[in-house]
Amino acid sequence: MRRTPFTTGWQFRPHANHFAEINGAGQSWQDVTLPHDATLGQPRDAAHGPGTAYFPGGVYEYLTTVAAPGEWRDRVVALEFEGVYRSAQVFVNGSLAGQWATGYTQFTVPLDDHLRYGQDNEVRVVCRSHADSRWYAGAGIHRPVHLLVGPLVHLAQDGVTVTTEQVDGGVAVVGVAATVAHAGRGLAHRELVIELRDAAGTVVGTGTSPVTVLPGEPAVVRQRFLVRDAALWSPDSPALYTAAVVLRDGAAETDAEDVRFGIRTLSLDLERGLRVNGETVLLRGACVHADNGVLGAAAIDRADERRVELLQAAGFNALRSSHGPMPRAMLDACDRLGVLVMDELTDMWTENKTDFDAALDFPQWWEREVAAMVAKDRNHPSVVMYSIGNEIPELAKPHGGLWSRRLAEAVRALDGTRFVTAGINAMLTVLGEARGPEGVEAGINTALTDMGEFMEHLSVSSMVGERTAEAYDVLDVAGMNYMEARYELDRELFPRRVIVGSETFAQKIDRLWRLVQDHPHVIGDFTWTGWDYLGEVGIGRAWDTADPAAAGFSGAFPWLLAWCGDIDVTGHRRPASWYREIVFGLRRDPYLAVQRPEHSGRTWGSTPWGWADTVGSWSWAGAEGTPLEVEVYSDAEEVELLLDGRSLGTAPAGEAHRFRAEFAVPFAPGELTAVARTGGQETGRFSLRTATGDVRLAAAADRDVVRADGTDLAYVDLSLTDADGTVFTGVDRVVTVVVEGPAVLAGFGSAAPSTTESYLDDVHTTFDGRALAVVRPTGPGTITLTATAEGCAPVAVTVQAH
Repeated sequence: MRRTPFTTGWQFRPHANHFAEINGAGQSWQDVTLPHDATLGQPRDAAHGPGTAYFPGGVYEYLTTVAAPGEWRDRVVALEFEGVYRSAQVFVNGSLAGQWATGYTQFTVPLDDHLRYGQDNEVRVVCRSHADSRWYAGAGIHRPVHLLVGPLVHLAQDGVTVTTEQVDGGVAVVGVAATVAHAGRGLAHRELVIELRDAAGTVVGTGTSPVTVLPGEPAVVRQRFLVRDAALWSPDSPALYTAAVVLRDGAAETDAEDVRFGIRTLSLDLERGLRVNGETVLLRGACVHADNGVLGAAAIDRADERRVELLQAAGFNALRSSHGPMPRAMLDACDRLGVLVMDELTDMWTENKTDFDAALDFPQWWEREVAAMVAKDRNHPSVVMYSIGNEIPELAKPHGGLWSRRLAEAVRALDGTRFVTAGINAMLTVLGEARGPEGVEAGINTALTDMGEFMEHLSVSSMVGERTAEAYDVLDVAGMNYMEARYELDRELFPRRVIVGSETFAQKIDRLWRLVQDHPHVIGDFTWTGWDYLGEVGIGRAWDTADPAAAGFSGAFPWLLAWCGDIDVTGHRRPASWYREIVFGLRRDPYLAVQRPEHSGRTWGSTPWGWADTVGSWSWAGAEGTPLEVEVYSDAEEVELLLDGRSLGTAPAGEAHRFRAEFAVPFAPGELTAVARTGGQETGRFSLRTATGDVRLAAAADRDVVRADGTDLAYVDLSLTDADGTVFTGVDRVVTVVVEGPAVLAGFGSAAPSTTESYLDDVHTTFDGRALAVVRPTGPGTITLTATAEGCAPVAVTVQAH
């Protein structure tokens, strides 16, 4: 089947039912390019709740046409949706052609029975969101759409599977299975040709097979290849190959598909952990939600690719898609860059976490959901684990054990080459029986916040061990959410158990990483979270402990972000990210993080997901003389702090002191420097300098040239700086942007966790001196973004779209 992007020529509006249309109450259509988030433009209100960032639910519809030439009478035609949030119905020429319940898996709608050949055919998609998510899920056709057209005898959609059967001494055995489908009449005879090509395009294997196909009875063609001097895919060397599959009718090529894959082996055991090509890999993991910050839920290819790039640059070598399957473009980026993936199916099975979530559909749809996830993933070498669910409430009940086994075996039947896990939370396994502090009944996140250290005691209880025994036993890897207290215990109680920290608190990464390093049966850690996200607002916020009313899990309206990511929604690294890089052993230079002046003299509390409210800055206009807490992160034995070369003292650091030294420093403009030493020898240094002089507006695009095919984006960082480029942290301005040329402003905003400003406006206020504009090309040509701010000279950046 030939796959063609089908993301332009769409219109969108809030859904108008037939009665509204008859009464003339339907709203007008607006042009959109997919992927598109239908929620991001809706008004926020405190009544809608903190989970979804105070955005409302809604019912939305999309409209387009498909021109069906007469020759399509003898073709197979379908639309492939990579993700529609949610409860999607697809109508063709007014009749229901297909539907899909959940929001993160791909589905295909055959059009053949509905097309009027030689005419334009109306396609209308209706989708809805309503109290169905614990976080911001957005709504609409938020992932790409493709038009599939093929001959009656064709390569089945996602019908080519490539597996590494063996690697020995540089020689690999690669198996290719291709499914040929027949939608016509009578017996069909074809020839299937497969070529394996390396990254340079050199053919390293070829094979030809005859195939006979009956209508309605797909035929699977299998070929096995010997690849000499195979370049193995690994996180350090992500070599990729291509399987070019061609279907022929005599000398004529009738269908073709190219599939990228990697040659690599996976193994798992208690003593050597997770091994890729025989080499142990410790998972430096990040959980990530599906939204793309200022783009909302729109999964535009470049946005997902950029996230992988920045997360890898920050020290992560593994990602967990929380809590739905990862987009194709993000998997492609992980393949190319060498980032390992835990792809997760769902956040619920049969018991609801919100009133109208996917638990209403799961019993009827789970097999299709599993099949869709595996079909998407099985050729991606980056995918090493499937998670069958996250924090499932019924998991510890007898029927939960049945569901665990049912799901795990369904995944293995479709793909036995990868490992199966699940994110299990101790508290949910005994909810209603174990009692912690008051407030435990208020929901999983609130309970975790209130219970504090009680979670550790609960995790190691015999009740939790017994309740989770069957669920863990059906898995290859025991995923533990906030259950690190069981890591050592389970080595004795369950000696066959391999563990991964599937979700952990960022505050504990030094202790968690030591457990990973010291215990071979613990294969890695996935922090919550690698990238900040919309919804679950204020999960990482700090509050003044003198004001008890301010404490709690959620931030009040207009809080927008969770505020717990190592990287903020604009892609800027927060102090926790630099700390983590030091803990991982990937950075020798120290890092300086400074408490905001407004916190001086106060005692601040936070949820377990929070981090000290610090910034990597020594620019605090108007704060002269204010005592500031300075944190120095370092793996060295000690650090000395200097201000303009004058010593402010020395303090121990390194792992024995949780990689952290603290100083109280009255703020004075200048250069603040941390010098790290071990054994008296300097191992690294890091400085912060106060911004001085006039405030300037600066703009920088991430790339000078972008693709004009609708999948690419130009990211423009805007900042308020001095003449040397140092950012003014305590000075923010309203910035206006204008885009000229073949492009639109796809999103514009800052990392401000609480704001009433919209990411869809062309005016936004900087936060900590920074903002981000995202430009989406609509065609080839020169694109110019001009930014202005009060008191600053205008700045412009130019990008070429090809």
